[in-house]
Amino acid sequence: MKKKFKVEYSMHSSIKVLYTMLSTPWGLTDWFADDVKLEGNVFTFVWDKSEEKAELQAEKENVLVRFHWLSDKDKKSYFEFKITVDELTNDVTLEVTDFAEPKEIEDAISLWNSQIDALRHAIGSI
Repeated sequence: MKKKFKVEYSMHSSIKVLYTMLSTPWGLTDWFADDVKLEGNVFTFVWDKSEEKAELQAEKENVLVRFHWLSDKDKKSYFEFKITVDELTNDVTLEVTDFAEPKEIEDAISLWNSQIDALRHAIGSI
């Protein structure tokens, strides 16, 4: 059974730019997949010659984007990007929530670390 895990990343970006990179096909193509297509509320992510479809489950402008892989039989699992801003310092944090088998969580976190590095590079915050 999959377990939920969360990873937080400090981001040097405006909220609007970050949100665009997380919620639009062209933004996601810059760092998450080779190509991203959108039909209705279903995003098709393409890597090399494989593709995965994910349904947009929730969205709150400049705050949250949540997807569910259509191939995932666990209807409660999702992956989510949540943007928060510290009221005192104005630091922007990106929280990634995902689900993985307990023995695969470390690998999943490692994959997210490299994906977020690509995101930082795409927004020029490295």
